[in-house]
Amino acid sequence: MLRTAVKPRWLGLLACVIAVMVTFGMLGLWQLNVARDKGRAQEVRSAPTQPVADIATVLIPHGSFPHDGNGRRITATGRYDGSGQVLVTPRLLRGVHGYWVVTPLVVRSTGARIAVVRGFVTDPAQAIAPDRGTEVTVSGTLAPGESPASDGAHGAPAPADGQLGALDLSLLVNRWPGTLYNAFVFATAEAPDLTSVASPAVERVPPPALVGGGLSWRNAGYALQWWVFALFAGYMWWRMVRDDYETQRRETQRRDAERHDTERHETGEATYV
Repeated sequence: MLRTAVKPRWLGLLACVIAVMVTFGMLGLWQLNVARDKGRAQEVRSAPTQPVADIATVLIPHGSFPHDGNGRRITATGRYDGSGQVLVTPRLLRGVHGYWVVTPLVVRSTGARIAVVRGFVTDPAQAIAPDRGTEVTVSGTLAPGESPASDGAHGAPAPADGQLGALDLSLLVNRWPGTLYNAFVFATAEAPDLTSVASPAVERVPPPALVGGGLSWRNAGYALQWWVFALFAGYMWWRMVRDDYETQRRETQRRDAERHDTERHETGEATYV
């Protein structure tokens, strides 16, 4: 079959088929990118419109971060544990360098801790821990933990004691007792407002703009169609070559059979003579 495939006409057709397959493959990748872009846009649009939910209905302690949890508005009721408060640096707010004030909230319904970004300060002395004895309901936006920071890399000073280079939840697991939620909250409001009472200098941190990670299944289906078309084009070339090979093989067998019959006939006549 290889001899048939390397005939000039089949090689020429193969070049055309490869060009078609590459084109269809690129069209499939284009549709896949469109699917991702549309999915992200839809996720970003839908997150603010979702109803505010209690954290217990969105996330469980030590559970995986939900696929639709980024930017989800939640409430959590419990008590702050000021002894576990940390500062995350370096951070910027409207071009000013400073620190995030992160305090664990012991959720009443589970007893687990969730990291709450209570606000931003320019001086660590301004980050006064809130009253531990008062129950508070925190409203805010959910976010996944940050990637670990390279403390002290490229000549940058390592964070001081009680400070972190990133809101890395794996580090907080070792710092805070008990169970931890695999998420943190950008606090937008408190009832009562313990943060303002403890330190008016602490300024709320607006949640970052969302970058969704969804997928538009309609466009993903279009991408799959283009790839199926590409495979079908390759299959059709192979099938035509195979049919040509089978035709030649049958023709060769027919000629061999005719030649064999002729030889037998001639041999028979010679014997008779």
